[in-house]
Order: sequence, then C-alpha cells, then structure tokens
Amino acid sequence: MRHVLRSLSIRTLALAAGLWLLASEGRAPRAAGPRADRRPAPVMGIGGADWLEREGREAEQRPAEIIRTMGLKDGHAVADLGCGTGYFARRMARAVAPSGRVYAVDIQPEMIARMKGLLAQEQITNVVAVLGDVDDPKLAPASLDWILLVDVYHELQQPKAMLARMRAALKPEGRVALVEYRLEGPTALHVRTEHRMSVEQVLAEWQPAGFRLVERHDFLPTQHFLVFESAREGTGRPLGSFASRASVRANDPLREPSKRH
Repeated sequence: MRHVLRSLSIRTLALAAGLWLLASEGRAPRAAGPRADRRPAPVMGIGGADWLEREGREAEQRPAEIIRTMGLKDGHAVADLGCGTGYFARRMARAVAPSGRVYAVDIQPEMIARMKGLLAQEQITNVVAVLGDVDDPKLAPASLDWILLVDVYHELQQPKAMLARMRAALKPEGRVALVEYRLEGPTALHVRTEHRMSVEQVLAEWQPAGFRLVERHDFLPTQHFLVFESAREGTGRPLGSFASRASVRANDPLREPSKRH
C-alpha cells in the first residue's frame, strides 16, 4: 500500500511539473524594462576632439539629412547642446543663415576653444559659443525653435535638471532632436554599452520631464533619431505618441575594446 501511494505521489509531482513547463513555454517572454539605475556615461574630454571630426562621420551620421528632416530655415534660433567641436553647429549655422543663430553649448572650455578655431577657419559668424554647467545649459527661456543633442544625452551628469532647462528654453512650438546610438539590436555593438540608449530608456526619462515623442526616424545606420516637443494639455495625444517615418536611405573612444573590427 505504501508503495502504491509513493508511486502515485511521484506521478502527481511529475504531472504538475510537466504542466508548469508547458505553461511556461506558452507564455511570452517579458521584455526587459528600462534600468531605473541608469548611470550617465563619462563625459568625453578634449582627447576625443579629433574623433568628433573624424573622416567617415558624414556617411555614418548623415548630418545634412538630419538637418533637412528638422526643417531648419533662415531665422531659426537653435541650440547644439554638447556641441563639442561644433560639427553639427557649423552645419546648422549655414541652414539658418543669414538671420538665424546657433547657440553652441558645452561644459568644457577646451572644446569651446577648438570650435571657435574651426568657426574662424570656415568664416561662420552666426554661432554663439555658450559655456554651460552640468545642470544648466545657460539658454534663455522660450527662445529656441530647436535643440539638437547628438550622442550627448547619455553623458549628461544631471539629466533631470537639464531636461527641465531645455524644456524652459523652447518656444511654444519648439522641438528637440535627440540622436543616440541604439542599445537595441546589433547595429551599434561597436559602441560601449554605456554610450548607447534604448527608446524605452529615453521615454522613461523624457516623458516624466514633460516631453512627448512626436516623430521617430529610422534612416540612420546605427542611431536612434527621435523628435520631442513639450507635452501640453488639450493636444488630444497621449505622452509618447509619435509618427514613425522610416526612410530608405563608427579608432574611436566609444568603441567596445573587445569588439573592434
């Protein structure tokens, strides 16, 4: 009798285990959520200035196409936040000339000096250099049509404070263009993980700061290109709603040491 009961118990346990496995296999895997403890990446110093002007950046990051998609025009006031050597600032300056201005913001005097030298070489006169702080880009309230951040948001050491200042600097219809290497998928595996972001991570930080994602462009080979505006009541759209526009159409300090070439 004890042998029969023991056998039944074993069969019951085996059946229960089998049913649990079947249920687990049929269950969709849970997507990993954004890390609440995301830490800002180290700020690239002046030692990376040559990399910012590297040959091949034009093909990789397509600045002309980014600027065209932003719709910059004569008279626009725009900011290049984390401008570095002014790679994008110089190009945007041409797009908003002759009456527009580009406010090129960086927290490193050495980068500002390097940019000023390049501006002089190219005879560009409508870029205003701004030495910002880690928590304040020093931009006037309600003054900007666009703010551009290229591969810089993940390095902001005080992102909450900066997002608030950025939002305050926008005109009522102003927008922010954010370009970051993709954390998702295989396209940016050559870049260190801490220098990449997922859309989910971005939204987890930008939405609570009062921004809404309105456009997502997928034409860059290795980067997200997201467009935000200030979230306002009465727009009829939830935070994070956007229009996705796909188009047919990286020796650097951000590379993973173990994944070169």
